[in-house]
Amino acid sequence: QVQLVESGGGLVQAGGSLRLSCAASGVTFTTYNLGWFRQAPGKERESVANTNYSGRNTYYADSVKGRFTISRDNAKNTVVLQMNNLEPEDTAVYYCNAKLGAREYWGQGTQVTVSS
Repeated sequence: QVQLVESGGGLVQAGGSLRLSCAASGVTFTTYNLGWFRQAPGKERESVANTNYSGRNTYYADSVKGRFTISRDNAKNTVVLQMNNLEPEDTAVYYCNAKLGAREYWGQGTQVTVSS
């Protein structure tokens, strides 16, 4: 059974940092594209950042460029989202995603709340 488990969410003041981590079991990340999505109350889920299987190619939403960094460790089967200079607008549930062709897996989500 495939499981993606996120950790690292919490409450932080604006300008602070959080580090989200996603660990996989039941699947090997090596060939998967990995990403982080978020969903704020009343809004659709949106892509925040993703990285290809090698980690050489990354994508960031305009709203997080220069503040968030996605990285992967294929040996540890993990993907990390380092979030710096957080803003209240970053408040959302953050989800880890792994995708390879038609195969796609989601974590259960972790809450990030940024107070002003």
